[in-house]
Amino acid sequence: MFLEKLKGQLGKPQPLFLGEETAFRSAVLIPLVEKDGEWHVLFEVRALTMRKQPGDISFPGGKIDDTDASPLAAALRETHEELGIDPQSIQLIGHLSPFVTSPAFVVYPFIGIIEVEELNHYNRDEVEELFMVPLNWLMTHEPYVHYVPMEPKPPADFPYDKIVNGENYQWRASRMEEWFYEYGNYTIWGLTARLLKHFIEKMK
Repeated sequence: MFLEKLKGQLGKPQPLFLGEETAFRSAVLIPLVEKDGEWHVLFEVRALTMRKQPGDISFPGGKIDDTDASPLAAALRETHEELGIDPQSIQLIGHLSPFVTSPAFVVYPFIGIIEVEELNHYNRDEVEELFMVPLNWLMTHEPYVHYVPMEPKPPADFPYDKIVNGENYQWRASRMEEWFYEYGNYTIWGLTARLLKHFIEKMK
């Protein structure tokens, strides 16, 4: 009886990783636009009046709300709110693996085609400007990387008396990759660059 119940529980749909159900979840669309016979990737510059990350370069997207039926639904809703594009007019091509920055934060990336004629009605309260980078340029230009050291620093009330070696415990340091693409006057970095790099690697 116990084993049958256990098998039943394990046979149910599982989260992608431990903590997914409680993590901050967001979804983005990597928009492809065909212009003058050439494919481009579309980027936003976040409005300078935004409270968070003003002026940063990003893809359309944002937090997955409880009312969103799926991560894809969230990506399409956010694209509509930011770019004014009807979700029905976006041709979905596929998706990338979720990007888990930590057990507390995950991003679900999708790839879709947007018609260039639909890019004239973006939300000025959220988007400062739009620009496009030719896909061929991205395929032939390698980004550069900087490494940010990440060192654990337990708080003063950490229970050292419960672990072997106590305060002499050797914490494992790590480093975070920060990738940079330089295109004209634009610097694409951070989460956007990480997703872009993964997308371009898939293309190659």
